[in-house]
Amino acid sequence: MRGDKTRMAMLLFILSEGVFFLLLVLAYVTYHRQQGNGPTAANSLDLLKTGIFSVFLFSSSATMALAIRGFRRGAPRQLVGGLAGSFLLGAAFLTGQGLEYASLIRKDVTISRDLFGTTFFTLTGFHGLHVLGGLVLIAIMLGLSLAGGRDDPRPGQMEAVSIYWHFVDGVWVVIFSVVYLWAFL
Repeated sequence: MRGDKTRMAMLLFILSEGVFFLLLVLAYVTYHRQQGNGPTAANSLDLLKTGIFSVFLFSSSATMALAIRGFRRGAPRQLVGGLAGSFLLGAAFLTGQGLEYASLIRKDVTISRDLFGTTFFTLTGFHGLHVLGGLVLIAIMLGLSLAGGRDDPRPGQMEAVSIYWHFVDGVWVVIFSVVYLWAFL
């Protein structure tokens, strides 16, 4: 029963965050249509590098699915391996985002320069914070799994973290498609 409440709370949180991300994407799309001179996604972003780091994040959903499968089957090695893989892949993605931000700042593309910078950094930065939050949650589940407590992690906790992580990955599919792929069409 308690796990159901935990999952429900996570789903309600994700619903609210989904609405917020939708509004951020719509703001970005609105700007894209009003594009003028200056930095744009097409002349500022590196599709190939971001695509590679995106594959890391997308792959982390598969490792999270392995972790959940291991948890449900009572296979601690699969659980720990899946959580560790998800953590490492998510961290690699976040590192890539940091490298991209550093590159953009060197090109004088900043959050305060113009509407492109404002919408880009707000949208991707907000997502990056969600990835960071997910990494913290995964690290907690990994720590609980390694500690080997009788009931830790609990089913509701694992399910909630898994749902959240898949949400974060799904949001990136939308952001990557709208910000990166659309710019190069």
